[in-house]
Amino acid sequence: MHGPAWVGWLLVLLGVAAGVYCLARARTGPVAQRGEARGEGLMALGMAAMAWPLAPPSWSPWLFTAVFGTAGLWALARRHLHHAVGALAMAYMAVAMVVPSQQPGHTGQMGQMGHLGTMEPMAQMGQAGGASGAAAMAHTVPGGVPLLTGLLLVYFTGYVLAAGVRLVPAAGAVSGETVAGGPTAVAGSGVLRACRVAMGIGMLAMLLAL
Repeated sequence: MHGPAWVGWLLVLLGVAAGVYCLARARTGPVAQRGEARGEGLMALGMAAMAWPLAPPSWSPWLFTAVFGTAGLWALARRHLHHAVGALAMAYMAVAMVVPSQQPGHTGQMGQMGHLGTMEPMAQMGQAGGASGAAAMAHTVPGGVPLLTGLLLVYFTGYVLAAGVRLVPAAGAVSGETVAGGPTAVAGSGVLRACRVAMGIGMLAMLLAL
């Protein structure tokens, strides 16, 4: 990821907090919500690991790709569409983290345009200057496929807005009507939905920093 380190640390804190709560909810919450809470918790911890601002080992992007790709296919097979989109988006970002560094001469359409535009000036630089210019270009060129990144941004923006609207208390809850499971179940379900909204915002931040 590109961007300031403090954004990465905020995403780490957000992911760890949401992940711990969701996993705890998976053990103590209603049976109907445990599977979904477990998936949300694992996704949140994975998001925290990917957002870690310190330099990761060279093999970690491929590990993220394998883990999240498998999780996405598993969620797709179980017809959990949002979990599938989230996991596959994480796998996509993990690939984008490593592909440009392995292929410095081919970084997608935007990378090719930047490379052609800077080819002549770089040819006039010295050996040290050329190396520093290439490193700077590698850091400024966005990773991934712009169209796919844009589609994911649209999806998660819509999800955050729709899920945020659902956080507004229902008329029955406001008027004090009895809800199955009691007030504790209603409060826990609301916090779980709030965690999903927070994770959606975290996904938007990671996609923007890609």
